[in-house]
Amino acid sequence: MPNLKSIKVRIKSVKSTQKITQAMKLVAASKVRRAQARVLSARPYTDKISAFIKRTVGAMSLLERQEIPLMVQREVKSVGIIVISSDRGLCGSYNTNILKTATKRILELKKDGFEPKLIAVGNKANNFFKRTKTEIIETFTQLSAVPSIEMANLIANSAEKVFINKSVDKIEIVGTDFISMLRNQVYIKTFLPIIPEEKEESNKLQSEVLFEPSLNDVLGSLLPLYLSNIIFHALLEASTSELASRMNAMSSATKNAKELIDRLTIVYNKARQAAITQELTEIVGGVEALK
Repeated sequence: MPNLKSIKVRIKSVKSTQKITQAMKLVAASKVRRAQARVLSARPYTDKISAFIKRTVGAMSLLERQEIPLMVQREVKSVGIIVISSDRGLCGSYNTNILKTATKRILELKKDGFEPKLIAVGNKANNFFKRTKTEIIETFTQLSAVPSIEMANLIANSAEKVFINKSVDKIEIVGTDFISMLRNQVYIKTFLPIIPEEKEESNKLQSEVLFEPSLNDVLGSLLPLYLSNIIFHALLEASTSELASRMNAMSSATKNAKELIDRLTIVYNKARQAAITQELTEIVGGVEALK
């Protein structure tokens, strides 16, 4: 027969866990709405500035592009990967999906003869790739609950530095796009070098826009800001995806805890009923023995 005291202790433990998961769910739910509003309002600006920069870059000749360090396309020997994860867990499969995608990409690069180097954003990526002995050239942890442009500038500047000094010949980003409260999608995008769009659109832009003092000078000032914006938007998408994943994970955990409590309560009641029945049987047996 199950021990009544141990069942009661376990029910109390599960109820405590349920209170924690319920609180975490409510906190994540309150934050994710604001995060969703931020990321949705940032998308149009990011899309427009990205399209403008790429069309502008396409307006330049190959010789002009080679004069700007962030646009130089050289033979690829080493590839840098910015892996954007979270500092904390308890967010379902969010970090697992990112780390799996990054690991798969690293294996592909090694198979093709390229040397992968990582810029790890978040404790989860940093700790995971330290254990796998992958080379990490820069780490960014203790991320703010609300992504800041200052952190984006630090990450972008670090990436620009290793690209310009030729530590890596190409840089990619592994992050997540927020699709809905129930879904996010891991992506791999090229960050550096900046690649122009098709020539037809570039020629149209070139004929319509006059740059002063020159196209090279304008891009020299704009490109670092553009790259910081790309990182900032990636952090916004990642933060929103993380919060939505945490909300869903804690909702499932709270539901599972309730179901477990219900099952344990039934077991407890059955055991208590069995104990009472046994005691009554023993009393009746004792009375009959005394007759």
